[in-house]
Amino acid sequence: MAKTHRFFSHHAHEFLRVGACTPVASTADIAANTRETIALAQRGHDEACDLLVYPELNLTSYAIDDLHLQDAIQRAVEAAIGEVVAATAKLRPVLLVGAAIARNGRLYNTAVAIHRGRILGVVPKTFLPNYREYYEKRWFASGAEIDGTHMMLAGQEVPFGTDLIFAASDLPHFVFHAEICEDFWAPTPPSTEGALAGALVCCNLSASNVVIGKARQRMMLSAAQSERAICAYVFSASGPGESTTDLAWDGQGVVHELGELIAESERFPTAADLLVADVDCGRIRQERMRNGTFNDAARLLADPERRFRRIEFDAKPDFADVGLKRELRRFPFVPNTPEKLDADCYEAYNIQVSGLIKRVEAARADKLVIGVSGGLDSTHALIVAAKAMDRLGRPRDHILGYTMPGFATSDGTKSNAWALMRALGVAGDEIDIRPAARQMLEDMRHPFANGEPVYDVTFENVQAGLRTDYLFRLANQHNGLVVGTGDLSELALGWCTYGVGDQMSHYAVNAGVPKTLIQFLIRWCIRTDQYDGETDRVLDAILGQEISPELVPAGADGAMQSTESKIGPYALNDFFAHYTIRHGMAPSKVAFLALKAWGDIDAGRWPRDFPPAARTAYDLPVIKAWLEKFLFRFFAISQFKRSAIPNGPKVSAGGALSPRGDWRAPSDGNARPFLDELAANTP
Repeated sequence: MAKTHRFFSHHAHEFLRVGACTPVASTADIAANTRETIALAQRGHDEACDLLVYPELNLTSYAIDDLHLQDAIQRAVEAAIGEVVAATAKLRPVLLVGAAIARNGRLYNTAVAIHRGRILGVVPKTFLPNYREYYEKRWFASGAEIDGTHMMLAGQEVPFGTDLIFAASDLPHFVFHAEICEDFWAPTPPSTEGALAGALVCCNLSASNVVIGKARQRMMLSAAQSERAICAYVFSASGPGESTTDLAWDGQGVVHELGELIAESERFPTAADLLVADVDCGRIRQERMRNGTFNDAARLLADPERRFRRIEFDAKPDFADVGLKRELRRFPFVPNTPEKLDADCYEAYNIQVSGLIKRVEAARADKLVIGVSGGLDSTHALIVAAKAMDRLGRPRDHILGYTMPGFATSDGTKSNAWALMRALGVAGDEIDIRPAARQMLEDMRHPFANGEPVYDVTFENVQAGLRTDYLFRLANQHNGLVVGTGDLSELALGWCTYGVGDQMSHYAVNAGVPKTLIQFLIRWCIRTDQYDGETDRVLDAILGQEISPELVPAGADGAMQSTESKIGPYALNDFFAHYTIRHGMAPSKVAFLALKAWGDIDAGRWPRDFPPAARTAYDLPVIKAWLEKFLFRFFAISQFKRSAIPNGPKVSAGGALSPRGDWRAPSDGNARPFLDELAANTP
């Protein structure tokens, strides 16, 4: 497939390519620093960057002390700005260059925005550190409350002040703000107001000498500001070549987005470096709309957009396919680093256990009643129930587990169900639902009752409904609670039987957990010895089974009913669900992200414990076909099931589907706008 369609461009999906520059500094050698600045600008252009952020005072280098006040240095700086403007006039990126600028009898530590031969504006530093090793007030004036002003610089009249944000006229998501070093160490960073005024990307030109632990502080501040101000944050610190008279420098560059680390540079480089990453401005835009506190904060500050000047420029995007400089998780609900995976599994598991404990206590229930099929969902619900009973100090035989074989129950899943119940020490029992199902089908005059191989939705739901009916009546009999086993993925797809079926329970312990995460939760339980060795052996066997509802008998070829062959791979469906539910992304963008995440089996990291044999890749036609089915199922035919789901804990920040929580939608909605968008914007 020729990659000439606009779909393949990151710009079409509201990504912006940013770069944190680490030039090799030359102490007070403005000519050498200018050459470094231009060379990195060319490099950023070659890598299709939209915005480059240089370190603080990079045209002179930072640690030159009283030399900042010398006329020769100041004149050379202005000349250097003119040289950078001329040399980069035909380059793509906007440059944020650090320079000391003299204006009206004062010297300011500034960020100079330069693009295609034009100085867009000059932003002075607000907070000047004057403690410990810092003496900036000796040389510089604060830019606090300077707004609405202009100045002449390198032959151009340019906006000057702390009230500037910069916006591309032809790329609506390209809106940024600049602040300098100490500004984001302050209790009230200027970037907060810049973000409230509309900037989606906030930039920090920093010198920031390094001491033990400071890199962690910078990372914390950058992450926190991107989370709090709902923005992307690009940070660049001075690196090699800065004066080491009394200080040292590590050249740290980081890019955060909504609190998440997108990219970080190597520290202590010996050569010039450029950290390049794509930030998702569309995700930021969506998050701001979803977070009413962001708007409230703007109102309490008298709407900063009213007093900020919006400096426009032409980005001239070509919407070319330049790839995506950003790591994407194949499983957005599942971290792909071991330490984060362990932390998330620990929290998810304990959220479920503690939620169930509270419900048992509140309901004054004597027993927990659960249908155990030997599949993933009922397995996980059962081990959560076992841990809840342990923590309540009750014996595990207060859990009444029932395997209820139907017309297509396999020997493998049934034996696994029994093995798991025995290993856990729960009170296991078996109810064969086939006689009751045959009676019901006969009463209904269903063709199956006459020996015809008709395995329609009625045939399936008679079995699913009977199982649930038995569980509720057993709960009545034993003063128990029916523990629901259905998961978030099934709710998203409507892959459950409504009412008297697996959609209903007294407490839906898995409702906030997607199928892909359940697999990792079970693996985590094995790895962290939550249960004994025999239980672990059974859990491992269950993980190796194909996912099937086992409602339809095997065909002539012996193949069992496969859920994923009908509704699509859960790996893709969970990917679609995450970006649709949590971020409200357009279907074409979801397809673009899925292609980047799943298009190459060897790209990126796979989560720990994911079996190598199960690794696969999906091309765009496959992704698009399954996404169409997901959109139809999610928006057109399954909301009524979600509108009536029982209680259950929210588990993932990626979203939940309870109408009392994250997701509210009409039960009689339709998928047409979503299918039309996908068709119109994908090849």
